[in-house]
Amino acid sequence: MAGLSELLSEERIALDVAADSWQEAIRAAGGLLERDGVAEAAYTQSMITNVEDNGPYIVVAPGFAFAHARPSEAVHSTGMSWVRLSAPVEFGHKTNDPVTLVVALAATDAGAHNTAMAQLAKVLGDPTRRAALDTAATPAELLGVLGGSATAAPAAAKQGTNLILTVCGNGLGTSLFLKSTLEQVLQTWGWDRYIAVEATDTISAKGKAAGADLILTSGEIAKTLGDVGIPVKVIENFSSTTEVDAALRDSYDV
Repeated sequence: MAGLSELLSEERIALDVAADSWQEAIRAAGGLLERDGVAEAAYTQSMITNVEDNGPYIVVAPGFAFAHARPSEAVHSTGMSWVRLSAPVEFGHKTNDPVTLVVALAATDAGAHNTAMAQLAKVLGDPTRRAALDTAATPAELLGVLGGSATAAPAAAKQGTNLILTVCGNGLGTSLFLKSTLEQVLQTWGWDRYIAVEATDTISAKGKAAGADLILTSGEIAKTLGDVGIPVKVIENFSSTTEVDAALRDSYDV
């Protein structure tokens, strides 16, 4: 599976970009994908529409938005872009606004970028590395920070008697991001052998809930899901192992 170094290049990194709105911020990130032939303008618009339809759930950590949409014919190859804003913009998220960093993902399928998502979740959850990303002077320096933090993705949890779903609007980007953080916590607990984790979308989650113990998701998606018959825990910071740890402890009475 592709890692960050394979999906992100200097040509798709822009630092200190001016944007007057969250739409302009996403267009800046999408424009880098378009310019490099990764995706078409229609995909950039679909990333904006995703937020309009589902709310600002893509703001998965303080100051960080992960823009994405479903795979489509407008995506020619799997790739990422990185935009650091010169001034923060509001996406409308109640806890993680304002945003200064927008990473966009275009994917041809839902699995090829799992390793990159695991790496990104780890680097954003590390205060030292996050600070280095905020102060990197050049795209090459930023890639160096990411490369220095790159590690293998957590081993997939073995199918056991329990299942946790991580859910986003389309089952591609943010749900995988949260899945990576959850798997880190389960590995720390030594529970990864007993609990399977599956990233999915809102429609599929409603059908799969009967076979799961717990759902982790954003506040916006939790409202969309409604009552699915199992506990739904809202996670504000998808890169925070501390927050996910607390949600698990509350759910499993640990």
